[in-house]
Amino acid sequence: MATHAAMPGRRTPRAHARPRRRTTLAWALPLVLGVIYGFYAAFIRRDGGPSTGGQVLLGLVSGAALAALCFALGRIQRSLPLALRAVAYGALTASAIGFLVSLTDTSVLRSAGLGLAVGAGVLVVTFYTLYSRET
Repeated sequence: MATHAAMPGRRTPRAHARPRRRTTLAWALPLVLGVIYGFYAAFIRRDGGPSTGGQVLLGLVSGAALAALCFALGRIQRSLPLALRAVAYGALTASAIGFLVSLTDTSVLRSAGLGLAVGAGVLVVTFYTLYSRET
C-alpha cells in the first residue's frame, strides 16, 4: 500500500513578524481630520454669535472623538475583510455627518436620513475602490 511521503519541514528559523511602524501619516491624518471636524462643529453651533466655552468644548470633544475613531480604524483596517472594512468606513462617515447635521437644530429624522445617505454612498465607493484594487 502506497503512502504519501511527508514533506520535510523548514529547518531554518522563521522570522518573527515585526510590529508595523507608525508612519507620520498614520497619526497626522486622523489628527488633521479631528481638528477640522472640531472647528466645523464649533462653527455650526456658534450660529453667528460670539464664541462661548461650551462651543469650544463641543469642538474639542467631537474632534478628539473623531480623531480617535479614525486612528483606531486605521490601525485595524488591514485585519478586516473587504466588505467589513467598507461597512466600517461607511458607519464612521454616517455617524460623523449625522452628528454635524444634528447640530443645526433640525429633526432627528433629517440628521439620521442624511447621515445614512452619505454613509451608504461612502460604503459603495469604498467597497468598489477596495474591490477593484484587490483583483
